[in-house]
Amino acid sequence: MSPSHWQRVTATTLALLPLAALYAATTAARRWLFRRGILATHRLTVPVIVVGNITAGGTGKTPFVIWLAAQLKARGFRPGIVTRGYRARDPGPARVGPDTPSVEAGDEPVLLARRSGCPVWRGVDRGRAAGALLAAHPECDIVVSDDGLQHYRLARDVEIALVDGMRGFGNRLPIPAGPMREPTARLRSCDFVVIKTPNRAAGIASHTTCDMALRPGDFVNLRDQSVRAVASALPDGPIHAVAGIGDPTQFFEVLRGLGLDIVEHPFPDHHAFVASDLAFGDSSTIVMTEKDAVKCLDFARERWWMLPVEAVLPPGFAERILAKLTHGTRSEAA
Repeated sequence: MSPSHWQRVTATTLALLPLAALYAATTAARRWLFRRGILATHRLTVPVIVVGNITAGGTGKTPFVIWLAAQLKARGFRPGIVTRGYRARDPGPARVGPDTPSVEAGDEPVLLARRSGCPVWRGVDRGRAAGALLAAHPECDIVVSDDGLQHYRLARDVEIALVDGMRGFGNRLPIPAGPMREPTARLRSCDFVVIKTPNRAAGIASHTTCDMALRPGDFVNLRDQSVRAVASALPDGPIHAVAGIGDPTQFFEVLRGLGLDIVEHPFPDHHAFVASDLAFGDSSTIVMTEKDAVKCLDFARERWWMLPVEAVLPPGFAERILAKLTHGTRSEAA
């Protein structure tokens, strides 16, 4: 859950401006050093597509990466995925499988391994993680780097930035005074900008932009994932909605759009759930995001459900990405 002062200017915002200025200067200097070749980049033997954002918090990167991996496989590629592994126990590199405990690898890497069907490796150093992935899986002929836009040590052939169209760019100030990892001008150097749920960010539209919607599927039972249900078939009684993502309100709005009467339980992004967090009563029905569910499987109860979402993008967008790959490599911090 993003800090409230990121969306406006408050006393907290003003107090954090010196730290924000330091963050912005450090980020800009680091990027300049990579552009000048003073800091070395690592180029792989296969093409690299980087997916990331210029703001902190959720923008739909995980469902987009799952969509992209499926599109690549459908066109004959054998993709591998590298990701950081937020709050992982060690810096990596390390393989992530569908059954890897989320406490070891982070929630998003485990979800990527479960949903994409691709080899997934995590590591703070995305270049080392990608090298380990390719050594273990020489059949991979393309790498997708999740949340790697600012990881300039890994050279890339295509950059795709995601923007949350509902939240936009908040107060447009750098972290920690605002949500910005990099200024909005950074989007001009990206090959594509994908806008999730277009609204406030519509002003950045250009020939490089593309809209993305997240379409909910059926609810899946955490105890027995072969059991699925539509919203109207969920058990009667209070429905507790749990979300530990960048913007829980969007998940709650989706649930209400499905006709559910919910009790909201927002948690911080990447929250490490324990059973006591969800002690709403043994007979309670709980619904949560798929990302949160991977952290709750070990202690899930019978009436707990997750809601998978699928990224929906315009026809032909995958072909646009592949066409960009044929235009040669780009600089790591272009």
